[in-house]
Amino acid sequence: MANYIVFAILAVVILGSAVMCVTTKRIMRAATFLLFVLFGIAGIYFLLDYTFLGAAQISIYAGGITMLYVFAIQLVNKRTLQGMVERMKGSRVLFGAFMALLGLAVTVVVFMKNMFIDMSANLADAEVPMKEIGTALVGSEKYQYVLPFEFISVFLLACIIGGIVISRKE
Repeated sequence: MANYIVFAILAVVILGSAVMCVTTKRIMRAATFLLFVLFGIAGIYFLLDYTFLGAAQISIYAGGITMLYVFAIQLVNKRTLQGMVERMKGSRVLFGAFMALLGLAVTVVVFMKNMFIDMSANLADAEVPMKEIGTALVGSEKYQYVLPFEFISVFLLACIIGGIVISRKE
């Protein structure tokens, strides 16, 4: 019962922070709300006893990516940000809500057509050993993730180098 309560609290924090992240007009507040979303997702990982994924979520995403966003925001000239005020028009809000509902409908149809819910109910009883998860994360065979991990590390390195080049004075 306590897990349900903690999950409900984390879900409210994640959803509330996500909504605030995309609706706030201040970019630093958006980055802060994004940080709360990422911490909430890490909390769900810890709730599911995936401590490695929770720690990776905090260290890589909540720590690294959010700090990269804040660093990039601080590099942008304040005069550039001052002219970027966008008003929400009713037609754009309605179009966004319609597209969100359309995406939800497509997702539900795909889940029902492919019977993902029934498959996940059958697989929920089987526990995946940690050795298999580790092999999938660092293996180089088919359906293993060492190559995407290397691409992400190269991408982050390029972001860091780009930030250094931008911050360097001529």
